[in-house]
Amino acid sequence: MFRSLALATAICALTWVETLPDAARALDSSRIADAADQAYAHAGPLADAAQQVLFEQGSQLFRQRWVVAPSALGLWGRGPLSNAEVCTDCHANNGRGRPPQAPDEPLRSMLLRLSVGGEVPAPHPVYGGQLQHQGVLGRVPGEGEAYLTWLESAVVLSEGEVISLRRPEIRLAELNYGPIEASTRRSPRLAPAVFGLGLLEAVPESQLLEVAQAQRARGVEGRINRVPELASGRALPGRFGLKANQPSLRQQIAAAAHAELGLTSVLFPEENCTAAQRECRAFPRGATPELSTAQLDALEFYLRLLAAPARRNVDDDSVQQGERLFARAGCNTCHVPALRTGTTAALPQLAERTIHPYTDLLLHDLGAALADGRPDFAAGPRDWRTPALWGLGLSAAVNGNAFLLHDGRARSVAEAILWHGGQATEARDAYRAMSRAERAALNAFVDSL
Repeated sequence: MFRSLALATAICALTWVETLPDAARALDSSRIADAADQAYAHAGPLADAAQQVLFEQGSQLFRQRWVVAPSALGLWGRGPLSNAEVCTDCHANNGRGRPPQAPDEPLRSMLLRLSVGGEVPAPHPVYGGQLQHQGVLGRVPGEGEAYLTWLESAVVLSEGEVISLRRPEIRLAELNYGPIEASTRRSPRLAPAVFGLGLLEAVPESQLLEVAQAQRARGVEGRINRVPELASGRALPGRFGLKANQPSLRQQIAAAAHAELGLTSVLFPEENCTAAQRECRAFPRGATPELSTAQLDALEFYLRLLAAPARRNVDDDSVQQGERLFARAGCNTCHVPALRTGTTAALPQLAERTIHPYTDLLLHDLGAALADGRPDFAAGPRDWRTPALWGLGLSAAVNGNAFLLHDGRARSVAEAILWHGGQATEARDAYRAMSRAERAALNAFVDSL
């Protein structure tokens, strides 16, 4: 909670001014100065010795290989259907995934969501909520493979600059449980980076509502996606997942462990097999649950304490110009520069901190070009949660790729901006109308975050 409404209003007001020399360029003391491949792997600088020990335990579990029992090659418990064997298969160095670049390269560090029905989506009756390519050799067939073909188009910007945009076309193959109907909704999702999540979780709902109110004054409709918390049954603001479909870091971890690794937990006690997958349902479990509460605690602590990397090049003239242009174009309406965590948090050092993630954690309609056709609770087919921009410029250094947007279609900041539509149309058009030098400055600013 903010100490006063006046302070809350002041923080929100920061997002609407043209230049943000203090809030946007501040070197947040919760962030770590590292621009190499381990930039996303550090505990917050305020962690004490005991917390560092717990952090390392969680880090080891995040890198732990899970296997189908019996095997001596890892921990027992991986489900008979899965997409990965270890968290880092999708989150290399805690960074984002990589989409396939060739038509014959299958999805690996991204997934394909599946659903049927209308406004309230349901899992596919045979394949479930997402396609899982790994089974158990000779005993449980994997579900199948998904491939992407990239379709290119050109966009002309001011001064004649031409940028090629691409979008994915999905192809399914090797389906072992029958065909998937053309009417099934399919959404490819890139694995996101996983640092800074504890701070985002600590931002109170009251501030999200204040930001949304301030946005409405500018004609932008940011919305909270209220989703069920499984442990309590309450409807809480979603803040994790590309459509903000998970209300807490703990539930996000358990959901990913269940869907990607096939691990049951106290939150997801049943194997991720549908009624039609008899071999999967009959397969023996490794334990009950396979991801113990202590292990879930360790993963939650680790991801909660992972720090965002510090900003770079804050005194560079081009970066400072790009910051002003970012604000002038209205990008900071949704990519809010400054948020403040509440008076209470899961870890004391996360409380009452001003952070600079450049997100509002709200849903926004980004137009038909980015629509995946798949609703998720209050998120419609065209809605996406504003992604945090902090640390984005280090992605290539961390895990060798800088692919952006929900399906990795964007290969640069410029491409990501040019795909925006809906509520971001004016900001996109402002970017297109800038001079080539101005666009380069804005790109440099985003890369500095």
